Amino acid sequence: MIGNMKDAGCSGADIERVRNLYEAGFEAEIVKCLRRCRCDLIDELHSSQRKVDSIDRLIRSAEKSI
Repeated sequence: MIGNMKDAGCSGADIERVRNLYEAGFEAEIVKCLRRCRCDLIDELHSSQRKVDSIDRLIRSAEKSI
């Protein structure tokens, strides 16, 4: 699971938290932590999409000038 979390882009703090929760046997808390990691990744995705949209607008604007 830890390797998969690294591949998914989870933070080191989240990975350590999940490792500690696993060792303590708190499976339900692991799911909550993974859901938070997912939300963080979705926020990053949306932020990146806004940046791509801005670049697309700049490209269209530049193309109209040609």
